Amino acid sequence: MIELFNDSTVDFFSRFGLTHPFWLVNMDTLIYTWIVLGFILFFVVACNIALRYNHDIISFGLITFVRTFKELADQTLGFYSFAHTSFVLTLFTFIVLCNTIALIPGLEEPTSDLNTTLALGITSFVYVQVNSMRVHGILGYISEFFQPFFFMMPLNIVGELASIMSISFRLFGNIFGGLIIGKLYHSAIGGVFILEMIGIISGLNMVLILFLGVFTGVVQAFVFSILSLTYLALGVQTEDEE
Repeated sequence: MIELFNDSTVDFFSRFGLTHPFWLVNMDTLIYTWIVLGFILFFVVACNIALRYNHDIISFGLITFVRTFKELADQTLGFYSFAHTSFVLTLFTFIVLCNTIALIPGLEEPTSDLNTTLALGITSFVYVQVNSMRVHGILGYISEFFQPFFFMMPLNIVGELASIMSISFRLFGNIFGGLIIGKLYHSAIGGVFILEMIGIISGLNMVLILFLGVFTGVVQAFVFSILSLTYLALGVQTEDEE
């Protein structure tokens, strides 16, 4: 039988009377997330050194990467914003590393845990709402929920909150689905020498790794980032731009 839910959980909050499963901490997800953050820190330091010493290849790749998201953010928002571009770029970088970390043997994607994707969805949602308040003001922000009619307020609130579930479950479903497919495949051929050799010689192993580990991970990170950017563009849009 395939063990898909063998993650270790720790109950840190039981001493405070919080015994509901909601308060359990998945240590595997926590450790994998910190490993991703460690990679990001390493890449930041390495890129900073490369830019300082003008390493042509690394500098060109880094500048192209940043410029791509800058242009994408400019086109979506209709104006340049360093803060918004940095947010989307950081979001994509973190998620793509979370999605592809399973390429390292012994590690699994933090985004295969629904708690991680919900946290990302809530982060995106809060960022959009805060910036929407800054653009429209508190009264203008609240009045948006009563458009086009007063009684539409409950539906508008539900629609805003639904964005969290939409992007979170989309990311979780695709990454977790890939995890299940990978485990089913390895369970089917595991221990059978002939099947393992066929998988290696035919290239099927490499295809699954590239598709589930790289292609899907990058695409889902891009989709999550673009949806967040789209919600942000709608949130900060003014009447003149409409």
